[in-house]
Amino acid sequence: MKREETINEKIRVLVIDGSFIHTQLLSDALRRDHDLEVFSCNPADDAAKSLFAHNIDVLVISSNLEGQSFRGLELLRELRAVKPEVRSVILLDSSNAEAVLEVFRAGARGVFSRQEPLNQLSKCIRCIHGGQIWAKSEEMALALEALASAPALQAVDANGLNLLSKREMEIVECVAEGLTNREIAERLKLSRHTIKNSLFRVFDKLGVSNRLELLLMTLSRQSNPQSIFSNLLKDSGALEDRGKLEECQRAAEEGSLIAQLLLAQLYATRATGPADNMLAYKWYLVAASQLSSNTRQLAKRLSKAQLMQAEGMATKSPQKIQPISNPPSSGRAATGD
Repeated sequence: MKREETINEKIRVLVIDGSFIHTQLLSDALRRDHDLEVFSCNPADDAAKSLFAHNIDVLVISSNLEGQSFRGLELLRELRAVKPEVRSVILLDSSNAEAVLEVFRAGARGVFSRQEPLNQLSKCIRCIHGGQIWAKSEEMALALEALASAPALQAVDANGLNLLSKREMEIVECVAEGLTNREIAERLKLSRHTIKNSLFRVFDKLGVSNRLELLLMTLSRQSNPQSIFSNLLKDSGALEDRGKLEECQRAAEEGSLIAQLLLAQLYATRATGPADNMLAYKWYLVAASQLSSNTRQLAKRLSKAQLMQAEGMATKSPQKIQPISNPPSSGRAATGD
């Protein structure tokens, strides 16, 4: 019994270093600490799968991966998007001011220099797992100075798009068209690495955390929101992308009508079997229930004449809108998975 408790108390660590051999060497060295249960991952593409498969507590990631500077920070942002609670340590070759600030901006809880002794890394992991920050005093000073000089007001609505540079706005417009990072890079003649970094800066400026939230924000700025909705549906791999699907499902469960309709359409379009059709029907019911509720609330604000005028306008629209009847009683129960 005591042995089982000891095993359960181990800190589960995932190591992702710059190359396969470095990952293995670092993992083997950390395994000498009996308080750690160490897993390794190479290539980095398998990181999200390993993160969930091993229920990782702490990530140890090199800032440079796959021969690219700061690729590890991009990976960290991607992993935090699917598992925000995971804690992380970034391994830095050089602790210059820019690198340290980028590490904290990416959401890391620890900065560890490769010049430090290995036994300190074990202490760092324990510290991070315990909810603390691991950084030298000068590194913390840099972070605090950056925080103090940052604008106090953060944009949280579509008006905040005015804060973006011309290039960032071009990228947002490409995202709204449903283009992938690769397609945006080809159109703007930039590297995919640059597009990713630019998108993260856009997220920070606008106070959003992912592409879906950014797309929903742009809806209020677009004269034709349906075009954005159609572009979202172009992404036939959305249901296979776990991170993207979780983002959409979370927004739908929080009451986003656009996200509910998107899920319904995605499942209906794929329709590989009864399960897809049931999920499509579920989200159509949920969206219909919300539409019905919204319609009733708006109707209370209008006079009888205004209601008749609105209904007349609807019958003249390209797609005639039928009155929404109350959905089946099963519709509300369908909000669960």
